[in-house]
Amino acid sequence: MTNAQWLGEHELEGYQIYNLGHYPAAIPGEGTIHCEVYRINSSILAELDELKSNTKDYKRELIQTPYGSAWIYLYKHSVENFPRIECGDWLNRLDEQP
Repeated sequence: MTNAQWLGEHELEGYQIYNLGHYPAAIPGEGTIHCEVYRINSSILAELDELKSNTKDYKRELIQTPYGSAWIYLYKHSVENFPRIECGDWLNRLDEQP
């Protein structure tokens, strides 16, 4: 993200991630997901909100990280027909064996 400050990585417990094809879907659940944490300004947050709210598929929720509070976008629909990414990492999902 342009104009975003990288803060670090975080393993977030109590969540699962699913593969929707072109996008991930994070939901509360038994598991741990890998997150990247950035500091962004209010205009970038507004752009992300607009991008995510246009589909009405995600809701923004506040979480705690070692870097302070952060926002996560959670999927609002059923993930029943989508594969869970067992490693919890969207970027490393292709390394998983079927």
